[in-house]
Order: sequence, then C-alpha cells, then structure tokens
Amino acid sequence: MELRTPAELKEMRPAGWFVAQTLATLRQEVAIGTNLLEIDARAHELIRAAGAESCYIDYHPSFGSSPFGKVICTSVNDAVLHGLPHDYRLRDGDLVSLDFAVSVNGWVADSAISFVVGDPRPADLALIETTQRALAAAIETAVVGNSIGDISAAIGGVCRGNGYRVNTQFGGHGVGRTMHGDPHVANDGLRGTGMKLAEGLVIAIEPWLLETTSQIRYDPDGWTLRSADGSRGAHSEHTVAITADGPLVLTAR
Repeated sequence: MELRTPAELKEMRPAGWFVAQTLATLRQEVAIGTNLLEIDARAHELIRAAGAESCYIDYHPSFGSSPFGKVICTSVNDAVLHGLPHDYRLRDGDLVSLDFAVSVNGWVADSAISFVVGDPRPADLALIETTQRALAAAIETAVVGNSIGDISAAIGGVCRGNGYRVNTQFGGHGVGRTMHGDPHVANDGLRGTGMKLAEGLVIAIEPWLLETTSQIRYDPDGWTLRSADGSRGAHSEHTVAITADGPLVLTAR
C-alpha cells in the first residue's frame, strides 16, 4: 500500500476523467437491442483512441479460470460482478452494470454504474439507488483520521437499512499503478476498526447488492458472478483519493 503525493494525484486525474467519460458515453449509447459484445467493442475503440491501456484484457487473478479477454465487465440482471461480455442483446427492462478500469500514463482508475434499459421495474430502481446512496455515504466518511471500518459501516448501514443483505466477499480496494491493491474495503463492517485513512490513500469504493440474497455463484465462464437465487443485482463504484481537503472523487461523472 502506498500514499500518493499531491503531484501524483494530479497525474491520476486523466485516468479518472477517461473512465468517467467512457461510462457516461456508454450509458447514453446502450439501449434495447445493444449486444454486450458491441459494448465491449465500443469501450475498446475508446481506449485505443485515448491511448489508454485496459486493466482487464490480460487480468488473471486466482479466482479467474483464464485471462478475462475483454475490456469491460457487462453484468445483466442476476449477474452483478465480473460479467464477461458475450453474445446477448439487451431486452426491455434489463438491469445492466458496467464496470470499467484502465491505465492512463501508468495510473489506474476504476468505476462502475448500473442502469435499466427500457421500462424499469421499481424494485430495480430501488436497488440501484441504494447502491448509489451507499456509495455517497461511504465517500462522505473517506476523510483523514477516519478508518476503513467507517467506510464499510457507512455502506452496510445504508444497505441493511433498506432491507438488503450484504456480501463482503468482494468489495473495494486500493488503486494506483495497478487495479487491485491494499487495503480491502469491505461493504460492511464496524466503525473505528481497520487502518486509519491517511492523506494520499487512493481507494475504489464499490457497494454492490442483490435483491433478495447475499449469496453468489459463478457462471461456467469462470468470471461472471450471479445471485444464488436468481434475483437481480446492482453495482456502483468510484475511485476516491483521501486528501487534506476531503475526499476527491477521481471518477466523478
């Protein structure tokens, strides 16, 4: 784990801006009938045009059955994390989560959004809004002197307060020269616990929820994580720097 200087945080801004702008562009373009492979191809096109580098295409952690091979995660309906793009055209009412991380000039930014194409179910909108509110609450606590546990507790409090169960197997993480680093930022926890937040720490904060369960299962592709009971999922994420002036959201849209 490393702490970044103000000069380094300035150098990280282009990566954050590019990730934010790419997700905003895809949010506008994705619609009923869009193929998940088209989303990946469009993200790849934007990466090449910007001279950026994908963090996903060669990514092969211990839980992955093979390198990811694509440049964006596309999770639909009961899929919530690490959705591997495949030949599927979005249908009216589908809940889509896009998770995107790239490196620009050697610095990484990571962010995720969820939205519904076509006519939304009220339950889907509530699920998405809860992840967004949890993310906002977590960012408010990301100040010098607080702890990782304060961030986790803020997320868990919002999620549980709205009747959802929280999975802590996958959560936020350090961001810098690589996509995943220390510390781990769980989506539930106890206030005042864990390491203290210091100026220059950069973390991805990423609340994600499933509608009626906290249990997950893997697809045969070895990547896509779905709810164990078929209920829908949503995911919101920002890359945030801890500064003397408060939290700096590098991926703000």
